[in-house]
Amino acid sequence: MKAIGLDFGTKRTGVAITDSLQMIASPLETVDTPSLLPYLEKLFLKEKVEVIVLGEAKHLNGEDSEITGLQKKFAEKLQKKFPDKKIVRVNEMFTSGLAMQALITGGFKKSERAVKGNIDKVSAALILSYYLESLGGSYKDR
Repeated sequence: MKAIGLDFGTKRTGVAITDSLQMIASPLETVDTPSLLPYLEKLFLKEKVEVIVLGEAKHLNGEDSEITGLQKKFAEKLQKKFPDKKIVRVNEMFTSGLAMQALITGGFKKSERAVKGNIDKVSAALILSYYLESLGGSYKDR
């Protein structure tokens, strides 16, 4: 079974997915947020997903950011729409900056880095990676 990661935003959401052993997180694509639920329905028909990892925005002092309330409401929608999926929230602090750095390190041209959708899907992969790291141990230990 796979897990997906979501870097939820008001306009667009980055999506990432793991391999079936939930060892590697890879950017998948960026979806317009209003189209996200139908997109996920189609994705779940193709991929066996058991966990949805949703980023949770926090300020440095640990307080909720402006978008955290919207993320919480979206998590509730996800749980209602997909009751068979486990919903996990993961702190997404610094993921956009780390995603940009990954694109630079990866040799993406400046014009490719300017496409915000690229940052969103790499951020989703980072969020998903944080979740995988939190599980610890090998796949057999999970």
